[in-house]
Formats: sequence, structure tokens, C-alpha cells
Amino acid sequence: LHVGQAGCQIGYQAWQLYGLEHGLTPDGKCIDNCYADLSPFYTDTKNGKFVPRSVFIDLEPSVIDEIKSGPYGKLFHPEFMISGKEDAANNFARGHYTVGKEIIDKVMDKVRKQLENTEGFQGFLMYHSYGGGTGSGFSSLLLDYIAREFPKKNVLDFAVYPAPQMSTAVVEPYNAVLATHSTMENNAVTFLVDNEAVYNICKNQLDIPYASYKDLNQMIAQVVSSVTASLRFEGELNVDLNEFQTNLVPFPRVHFPLVTYAPILPISKAGHERNSTFEITSACFEPGNQMVVCDPRLGKYMAVCLLYRGDVVPKDINATIAKLKTKRTIQMVEWSPAGFKIGINSPPMSVTPDSAQAPTPRSVCMLSNTTAIVEAWSRLNDKFDLMFNKRAFVHWYVGEGMEEGEFVESREDLAALEQDYLELGISEEDGGDDEY
Repeated sequence: LHVGQAGCQIGYQAWQLYGLEHGLTPDGKCIDNCYADLSPFYTDTKNGKFVPRSVFIDLEPSVIDEIKSGPYGKLFHPEFMISGKEDAANNFARGHYTVGKEIIDKVMDKVRKQLENTEGFQGFLMYHSYGGGTGSGFSSLLLDYIAREFPKKNVLDFAVYPAPQMSTAVVEPYNAVLATHSTMENNAVTFLVDNEAVYNICKNQLDIPYASYKDLNQMIAQVVSSVTASLRFEGELNVDLNEFQTNLVPFPRVHFPLVTYAPILPISKAGHERNSTFEITSACFEPGNQMVVCDPRLGKYMAVCLLYRGDVVPKDINATIAKLKTKRTIQMVEWSPAGFKIGINSPPMSVTPDSAQAPTPRSVCMLSNTTAIVEAWSRLNDKFDLMFNKRAFVHWYVGEGMEEGEFVESREDLAALEQDYLELGISEEDGGDDEY
């Protein structure tokens, strides 16, 4: 499910990458024999064309029109590209209440229709941003409907989080706090990605001083591809969608893992690096590779999921993890001593032809639930407080049918979330209560 401008653009890059990994042409035809089993992500039309099982939704037509007219426009089923007439104008209330309500039934129909074509349906992957109106408002409305209709199914959520310094909208803190509050119960796992952190990765590691959204989305697509690789390819150790939730989420509210990817190399440097299993894994624990601006050395890890691709053997991984556990900077919480979940997939990563990133024989994507991410929440809450104390911009939301009480309630929920994270990081020696 791709919601809003960010969701649709990330989705477009992700499907482009999947197509290259599986050996499909831009219009969904199979070249020679396609790699691996395509059925998890594509519907076979039986006339040699494969159609992605995806629904693109945006409340304004321009982004979806751009995809339809682009080189991969013929790949997607036009019926599952749904756009409204007027956009949510960066307003959570418009996406959730006024404009979103008009389109939601149509969207749910299409979602049901996609599900009827599947066998062994596992869950939803959702892509959206927390800052925009459609990305925050409409996606929380859609999640409400999905939770009501498919209560047992998981939703894995890739969310573009408002960055600390750069912002594309003034009311981002409002939208993000409201969206986090309203989706808290419905999401199984939410992977946060923050534009500023990805910009820094592009600048410092890929040597792109002025990265475009396309460069950012290609980076995020690599992560999405690694997370879903185990559903699409055979591997020595496969990780199922439900396993992410089981292994990464110790308590239902604490479901916001950090995303890290390594190695990220420009084409000019690729031949000069060894990229051993230990090197790429320890790179994941460096603050410079995190996709959210926060310092993992200040927090403790509750759970870590390492998804390897390419030429990696379990013996190397075990040696690497044993070595990492001895480092002072990598601290696990005391109540989760094992803490590492591994996935191995044999096909190496691919890159799109216009990407600045070089393909490497082995790569790793790390999803880690760490208490350091509380930094990001407290930054967001501070910005929300500054604006809300003056009631700035609130009238736009109230005018679309929201109440001020919802702001207060959402803010309290996030304050509680911040507290949850802080409590989890306190060790027994620091005076934590023994509850036995």
C-alpha cells in the first residue's frame, strides 16, 4: 500500500528494483526465465505478464499521473492507482476526516480485490510519510479500516519521519504526533526513515553533495528490498513477515525499530573495499549509517535483526556477533541477552542503472529496536509543544472537524511513549524496581 506522495515515490523505486532483481522488463514481461518465485509480490496474468500486488493511493493526481506516464507506467494495473481530485494540503484532518472519507470505500474495495487474488496472505506493507496530510491522515484512516476488517493480519510500515533540521511543511510536528497516536494500536512494526539522515548518508558516503528525492528513495528501496528479500528468494535462513514482529517488538507500544544499511559505497570506491562480514556488520552500529538522526551509542539495544544478502556464511556471522558483543559501545538491555536475529539470503543486492550506489557481493540491513530513538521522539514533542502552546495553525485542523482535545490526547500518548523507552533503558543496578 503506497499512500501519499512519499509513499508512491518510494514504492515506484522499490518496484523498479524488484523488477531488476527478478529479471522483469519495465512492462512486467519475463526475460528468459525469471529468478525465484514471483508469486508473493506479483500476480501472474498467465499471458506472460506479471502485475505487482500493490495499491497506489494519493489524494491529488499529479504524482500518480507521473508514475503512469513514466517508463514503468505499463507495469502497474491502472485500476489500483487511485487518486483523488483535491489533496490533503499537509493537513491531517483533511486526510483523515474530510477528503479522506470520500475515497476510503473505493480504496478498501481495491484492497479486498487484491487480496482475493492471493493465496496464503500474510500481511500488508505500507509506505507513507508522517509529515504530509495524506501520508499521516489518510494512512491512519486506512489502517483503522484494515484493523477492523483483517484484525489478525500484520501491518509493516515504512514511514518517512520528520527530520530535525529540514522540513517540507510547517505543520509536520502536528501531523506526525497525531498520526503516531492514531496508528499506535494498529501497526505491528513501524520502520522509521528520516530524510535528513538519508541526505547525510548520500552526502558523506555516496559523494552526492545535493541529493534529489530520487537518490533518497533509491536508498530506502534498498532497505525495503532487503527486508522483503526473504519472501521473494530462497535462503539459508529465511525471515517471515510475522517473525519481524515477534523478534523486534518486546512490548506492543515499543514498535519503532531503527533502520541501517551497509555497505553504502559509490561506484568510484567499490573496487577498493573488502567488505568482509565483520566490516559491514560493525558499520551498521556506527551513527553515520543510521537512517534516523540519533546516536545509538547513548541507548541500549532491545533487539537486533540482521538481514544478510549475498555471499555470507553462518560461521562468519556467529564470529562477528561474538566479537560485537564485547564492544563497549554496543550495549544490550539486561533482560534480552541473546538479542540477535539473523536472516541469510543468497542472491546479492542489485542496483538500478541510474543509481549512484555500487552493487556489492555481500550486504546487510540491520533493523534494531533501541532506546536511543527516544531522542527523535523528544525532538518531535518539543516542536509540537512550541507550536501548540500558542495554538498556532490549530484552526486549520478544527475547521476540518477535529477537536482540540485530540491534540492534547495525542501529545499525552507520545509523552507516555517517551517514558516507556526511558524505563526500558534503566538497568537493574540503576535502581530499577525488582518486580518478582
